[in-house]
Amino acid sequence: MHKILIANRGEIAVRVVRACRDLGLGSVAVFSECDRTARHVRMADEAVAIGGNAPSDSYLRIDRIIEAARSTGADAVHPGYGFLSENEDFASACRDAKLTFIGPTPDAVARVGSKTTARTIAASAGVPVVPGTEEPFGSDAADADIARAAQHIGYPVLIKAVAGGGGKGMRVVTSAADLPGAVRLARSEAGSAFGDSSVYIERCVQRPRHVEIQILADHHGTIVPFVERECSLQRRHQKVFEESPSPVADPGLRSRLADAAVAVAQAAGYTNAGTVEFLLDGDGHFYFLEVNARLQVEHPVTEMVAGVDLVQWQIRIAQGERLTLSPQDTLRPNGHAIECRVYAEDPDAGFLPSPGRIVALRSPEGPGIRNDGWVESGSEIPIFYDSLLSKVIAWGQDRLQATARLRRALDEYDIRGVRSTLPFSRWLLARPEFIEARFHTNVLDELLQQRAGEPFGDLDPSIEEVAALAACLVEASAATSASNEVRGRLAPSGVDQHDTRSVERSWKAVARKEGLRP
Repeated sequence: MHKILIANRGEIAVRVVRACRDLGLGSVAVFSECDRTARHVRMADEAVAIGGNAPSDSYLRIDRIIEAARSTGADAVHPGYGFLSENEDFASACRDAKLTFIGPTPDAVARVGSKTTARTIAASAGVPVVPGTEEPFGSDAADADIARAAQHIGYPVLIKAVAGGGGKGMRVVTSAADLPGAVRLARSEAGSAFGDSSVYIERCVQRPRHVEIQILADHHGTIVPFVERECSLQRRHQKVFEESPSPVADPGLRSRLADAAVAVAQAAGYTNAGTVEFLLDGDGHFYFLEVNARLQVEHPVTEMVAGVDLVQWQIRIAQGERLTLSPQDTLRPNGHAIECRVYAEDPDAGFLPSPGRIVALRSPEGPGIRNDGWVESGSEIPIFYDSLLSKVIAWGQDRLQATARLRRALDEYDIRGVRSTLPFSRWLLARPEFIEARFHTNVLDELLQQRAGEPFGDLDPSIEEVAALAACLVEASAATSASNEVRGRLAPSGVDQHDTRSVERSWKAVARKEGLRP
């Protein structure tokens, strides 16, 4: 292996480029039209255009990605996360093109990529699973069959996409009357995100914690589990904060979770990096949730407490190397790490995407802080993709120090030109539920409902820019007036002087556009 094509964009593409550089390997970026000048394109050794802005015209085009690899002489492909990362056909196409796919084999992707098949594998390995349907409901499934299955499982239920992850294609249903509409929405979202609209039904465990085990598995039979990650702080099933270790996991629970994750991976014939996810109820019982057959967004918290580079290990495993890590070390956390995801979304407008141009950026830094991002001043945030800008990870000797460092980092972070979730994250970090680790997967939605739309505090960047423009115009107007006063004393009678009313008109026009009173 000497050159890796990265079949992705954004911060994960930047992350993989850096790993390639550390290992002395060449890197190839691919890009859509709107990503032509993106950071990952400029960082990679080579870059290839693969189509239009819509994912279906570019980052989901298997044929164009394979051709880009061939044309640049790349001999391996890293899929990142999202897009084609858990697509069996893509893994197979790479294999058929004699390209090393840096991930599990196509067969393993198929086995765990289907959540219903993965549930069956987990149950056969003796791992407890949440009650649910064992077969998926395709687009031709009758509404009556789906209704009978939900009734048998018992409400509330979760409608879940069979493919993909990230909370897409998932809906909570509390009554039979709401079931048909929820199924339609879940199918539509799943089809758009993953190209597969199949869904299944699972009992909705009330107020659980979401914990997961990172694994690495080589091609020689060695599977290494890592300290668990706590991912319970979610908004509409989308993770926003993650940490490791879990505040509620003792060594006994950690060992049981790790054993269960290894059992699932062994039963699935899994290799490379992956994550086995579990739900943890209030009595300390855990249930298998799913396997993510890829690198997770939140992998940095594991790297911080384990002292490993997971992306480098992905590449080394794909090259056939043996794992030299020991569970005795990987299951012993070194300190505590917390990750905050930062999105280009407006928390005061229901977290709507906030595309646009970043006009100024100050990133956090200092002791214990890592910032995995892809944006910089001048970056254009497109509407076509996930709105993740960066991930801020804080490490400390314990959770208290990690929290203090993360709070300081978020206070330093400043993004101008687009709205971001930073005000929301600062608010959440100060909540007693976070400080005391009293949370579950529904707590954030409950807290947001209680706020009833109360603003998070920061000014809209557009208003800040108008205010700054107004200050400049006023200053210019005052300076011009003073200059004219001097010239008026010296100029002959009848000579026209500079009319500062144009400055005032400019300010009023901008203010009216932004809905402000001049």
